[in-house]
Formats: sequence, structure tokens, C-alpha cells
Amino acid sequence: MNQSSVKIAGIVVPALAAVAVGVLAFTTAWPDAPQSGQAPAAAPQQSVAQATVGDPEDPATWRLPIEAYMPTKAQAKLVASTRDDMIDRCMADAGNSGWTPAPDLPTLGGRTLTDWRYGIHDTAMAAERGYHPDAKQQKAYDAAMEAGAVDKSGADEGKLRNCVSKADGTAPALAPNDLVQQISGDAFRGAEREPSVVRVFAQWSSCMKDKGYDYAKPMDANDDPQFTDPNTVTSSEIATAKSDVVCRDKYHVEKTWFDAEVKLQQAAIAKHRDELDQVAVGNKAIVARAKAVGR
Repeated sequence: MNQSSVKIAGIVVPALAAVAVGVLAFTTAWPDAPQSGQAPAAAPQQSVAQATVGDPEDPATWRLPIEAYMPTKAQAKLVASTRDDMIDRCMADAGNSGWTPAPDLPTLGGRTLTDWRYGIHDTAMAAERGYHPDAKQQKAYDAAMEAGAVDKSGADEGKLRNCVSKADGTAPALAPNDLVQQISGDAFRGAEREPSVVRVFAQWSSCMKDKGYDYAKPMDANDDPQFTDPNTVTSSEIATAKSDVVCRDKYHVEKTWFDAEVKLQQAAIAKHRDELDQVAVGNKAIVARAKAVGR
């Protein structure tokens, strides 16, 4: 697949990716950020993070428990913008006023972590684009990727590394946490083996077979090699996607899958409560430092 184009992935779990598509995570109640030089304060003990469901028919409005330990889109944007401004000023002071950071990647595909996590679900979009993202979104994303791949300023790499290092010391980046990533990915994959999910996958597969398609699992249709060309949406793809959505809706595939994943995430969160509480504290501290710099 072309790196500058994105199609629904079979596994959509990284926190960084979640931020890129606009996760609106609900958060735990954090204490005030620690002062410089102090160790982060222990987070208050709370019940295990809960899932939320806005519109039962729209996966984009659902929130997984692990999102409590991911930065929100607004937080990530704040930190990234602060760091960009710092690096810009540092590079200008170093004699590279023409240097500019790579543009932020526009939203592509899912609007939230759960939007396309379990595959397509929008009937109108399937009828127009099959398994491909919105055409305008794809065009904007490709343009941003192309612009970010070329540095025309002739900036000295050593100076840039120095400026990034300075930004790291003042306003650290909101990097995806390894444990959060692991819990998210393990639960996503593990949910496919839960009896309730295995059952609806079989029902979905039977429904698709009645319509002339031979797929064992929903993501098998999404990942069909004949639909991977990022620049082509065929009539066959659209017909398949429309049938896919009908069969998903008939057996509530996404909600069943989501519910199974929620239980696995909550079990993992309970097991790693102390570590995750510190992740939440650390995220808040980074956001607070970025806010302080921007004042």
C-alpha cells in the first residue's frame, strides 16, 4: 500500500494514531501537575475506567476504557503546537528562519478511536467509497504527507536536533505509552476470540455467503487484496461493502465486538492500575508544562 494513502487497517490501536484521527477521550480525575523537580504525585484510587456509548448505532460515539489513559485530540494539539513554536523560534535564532515543521496530518477515516476500529459501518459511505476513506479527506492527507516529506529550507540537522532537545527539556512530547498501546492491542485481538464475537462473526459470514461472498471474518472483506488500490474504488468493492454493512447491522457485529473488548480492557486496567494512574498523571503534567510555556 502506498505510504501516502490510508485504508481501514485490520488493527487500529496505537494511541498516536488515535490522536491523529481525533479521539475525544474521557479522562480520569487527575491531581494538579507536580512542580518542576518533584516526582509525580500518586493518582487517587478510582474505580476501573468505564466505557461510554453515545449513539448505540454510531461506533464513532463510543469510548473504550483505555482512552482514559490517552491524551485527547485537544491536548495533543496543544503540546504539538507549543513545541512547534519553540522549535521555530530556536531555529530562527540559529539562522534558519525559513525552516518550518511538517504540517499536521488531517483527519483520515475514523474520527475517533472506535469509529473504524471494527470496520466500516456507514451505509452511505459504503455506497460511495466502499472500504476507502472519504475522497476529500484522502486528498488532503496525501497533500500533507507530500508537503511534510520535503524540507526546502536547507536546515542544518545538528541545529534542528539541538532545538528539538531544548523543546524536549521544556515541553516534552506526548508520546504514546507502551503499556497503554499493549492493553489496547491485546484487547482488540483477544476480543476476536471471545465466544460472543466468534458467534457473530460466524453469523456475519453466513449472511455474506447468502449474498455471494466468501469471508470468514468482517476484516477479511475490508482487507481483500482486490480492494487495496488507494486510488480506485470499484463497483465490486462498493457492492461488497454495502452487503458487509447490512450483515453487520443484522447481527450487531460492532457492538458485540466492542463489548467484548471493553471487558478485556477493564481486566487489564485493573491489573495495571498503579502504572496507568502514573501514565495519567504524566500526561497531565506534560499538558500543564505546555500551557505554562504558551502563557
